[in-house]
Amino acid sequence: MDIDLSIVGLIQSMLAPGVMINACGLLLLGMNNKYSVVVNRIRLLNEEKRKFYDKAGSNELEFMEEIHLRSISIQLEKLMIRLKLVRNAVVSYSIAIGIYVLTSFFIGLNSIWNLDFLVRSSVLLFTIGMLLVLIGVIYAATESIRGFQIVDFEIKSHE
Repeated sequence: MDIDLSIVGLIQSMLAPGVMINACGLLLLGMNNKYSVVVNRIRLLNEEKRKFYDKAGSNELEFMEEIHLRSISIQLEKLMIRLKLVRNAVVSYSIAIGIYVLTSFFIGLNSIWNLDFLVRSSVLLFTIGMLLVLIGVIYAATESIRGFQIVDFEIKSHE
């Protein structure tokens, strides 16, 4: 009966990192979607900027065109900051997943060798993984705030 309980305990302790791997996977899915949206927006704005320059050629741009072009440049700068924040969140979540996999591996090894340092390492790795998830969430929240600021700027620039 003791063996059955220890196996159940082992499986339960290996599931905690597994649940976090799943959670990080969902967070990554959302961040990859944001990454695609931001990259596409940057490409569209760059294309619009190129069209302005092609249209103008050697002629000077009209006042409203200059304002619009400046607005595009500011948005592109802000979008690049957003893109870096999304990238940082994705990297944090990805490293956290790797650490959670390593945590599960250490828990499994501990079931074989029963070494104290494997238990301590598992707890430390799990904690580091949680810290990385927190860092990723902070990057994601900052990116959302920046996204709102860009839309707010775009709306105000066309008033």
